Amino acid sequence: MSLQEEVDLLRTIPLFSRIEPSRLKLLAFTAQRLTFAPGDLLCRQGDEGDAAYIIITGDADVLVESESGAVKVATLGPNDLLGENAILCDVPRTATVKAVTKVETLMISKELFFQLVNQFPSISIEIMRELARRVEKTTTMLRDAMANRET
Repeated sequence: MSLQEEVDLLRTIPLFSRIEPSRLKLLAFTAQRLTFAPGDLLCRQGDEGDAAYIIITGDADVLVESESGAVKVATLGPNDLLGENAILCDVPRTATVKAVTKVETLMISKELFFQLVNQFPSISIEIMRELARRVEKTTTMLRDAMANRET
């Protein structure tokens, strides 16, 4: 994938859609491209959050450890962002993300991520929106699970 294709990809992600093209080019240039084979871990629950990842191609499962073992809570695919919670909140990773297929990513280091947030306050708004969407989805899933348990 060329630098311009990476810029075009970043532009499709709401978090980065309002950033000017020259800044996106710098982001694409400084982000590290990583490839994961099926079964590889992109990150592990409990590990330090030192980077966020944007999935370029492929699918990955989000797994959360429970008393009965790992529970799949979501599947991520192209244009999905992961790992931002750990770097934003400075907490350990809240889930393990495992490649289902070959997964290509752009890895954005914690330092680069915070530089972007400082330079582009609109990213903070998009982060809040995405986190709110996730809380809403999790709440709905929890409510549904509790309702099913009662029946």
